[in-house]
Amino acid sequence: MEIRPERRGEEETIGALIGAAFAEAAHSGGNEAAIVAALRRTGRLALSLVAVEGEAIVGHCAVSPVTIDGRSCGWFGLGPVAVQPERQRRGIGRALMEAGLARLRAEGAKGCVVLGEPAYYGRFGFAADGAFRLDGVPPGYFMRLAFAEGEQGGRVAYDPAFAVQ
Repeated sequence: MEIRPERRGEEETIGALIGAAFAEAAHSGGNEAAIVAALRRTGRLALSLVAVEGEAIVGHCAVSPVTIDGRSCGWFGLGPVAVQPERQRRGIGRALMEAGLARLRAEGAKGCVVLGEPAYYGRFGFAADGAFRLDGVPPGYFMRLAFAEGEQGGRVAYDPAFAVQ
């Protein structure tokens, strides 16, 4: 398996993969592919990685900038992360996340936030921190991973693309 940045012309394949990956997910809003497309269209898709096996794209990881208390400050939001349903639970999501987090660190990001299952994301170093808040979300499911010292927290906002339907 190879993890690499998405290439021009792969947008439709990635959208279909994201749709399939979230089709049966209880927590899905059904708009994950539209979110990634909107981020890409507006130039706010900071990182778009694909997992490739042979010639097939089997996974995708999106990262976009977030604001804290209304200001851009070098923090990013991870997600959505998608793996083809028949290939889930085989380490593809883990590989995508590790590659994405490593790239963020290498590029000087200050940290990353994620909304999701604490038991899963905790394996990557994410932890709930009441100082980092996302409106309407139970605190334990919104987590942060700091790469550098300095950010004290605040109200986090994802890109407006996350509101697309």
